[in-house]
Amino acid sequence: MPRSLRPLLVAHLLPKVDALLVELLRSLAPGEWEIQTIAPAWRVKDVAAHLLDTQLRKLSICRDGHRPNVAAPVLPAEVAALVNTLNREGVTVYRRLSPQVLISLLEWAARESADYHMSLDPFAEAVFAVTWAGEERSANWFDTARELTERWHHQQQIRLAVHRPGIMTPELYFPVLDCFMRGLPHAYRGQDGEPGTLARFEVSGDCGGRWFLHRDENAWRLIDGPEGQERSRTVIPQEIAWRVFTRGIDRTAARAQVTVRGEHELGLHVLEMVAIVA
Repeated sequence: MPRSLRPLLVAHLLPKVDALLVELLRSLAPGEWEIQTIAPAWRVKDVAAHLLDTQLRKLSICRDGHRPNVAAPVLPAEVAALVNTLNREGVTVYRRLSPQVLISLLEWAARESADYHMSLDPFAEAVFAVTWAGEERSANWFDTARELTERWHHQQQIRLAVHRPGIMTPELYFPVLDCFMRGLPHAYRGQDGEPGTLARFEVSGDCGGRWFLHRDENAWRLIDGPEGQERSRTVIPQEIAWRVFTRGIDRTAARAQVTVRGEHELGLHVLEMVAIVA
């Protein structure tokens, strides 16, 4: 019987990613704060403002129990619309700050946020479910892993924009990829497959790995090793993998760099997976 993937415990990595962000922001020249990133609506300062806003917002709601006076969304489209609105409002407010003040507040918020995530029982229910993975309820370990992906990929957006070395190390990048891949069963829920079908996904490079999506009688499930009849094998270069799952690269451009053996339609459907809410 194939086994499901183990929980991903990454709370201890948050301070490392945050320290690299503060170091990066302190190195920026004044003009670099206004360089456009691959996020169409955001420049470097907007991304930094977004990271501050989301951490303060989550501390307020999850740690302190403060609920904003907004209608609770129900449908996925409503969740995305609310998140987009809150993100836009937060960036508008915090990009007004000077870089020095923004960095100082980010340093404080990141420390408080990391302490909060490290204090949680990883197997207790999280305040927020990881909706992009199709979950209505999630354990804290998954929500914390999602938090790592947010901090990692937004920092990577800044590094890409200002031509600084990335943070693509096995210690920090592989857990991000592993968290993203937990969205595969939900992304493939509409894809047909005979029971026993196996779709294999690889991210090439020293930070990458292999993931196995197995079809049982009722649904697709991630398992910890090859089991069943392999119908497709998809290889994504690590340089673009994070961009594929965060809407950071055009699908046509990504397809040109991805290789598939076996059933192309099955293997290429991974390019439709999005591991962010909005």
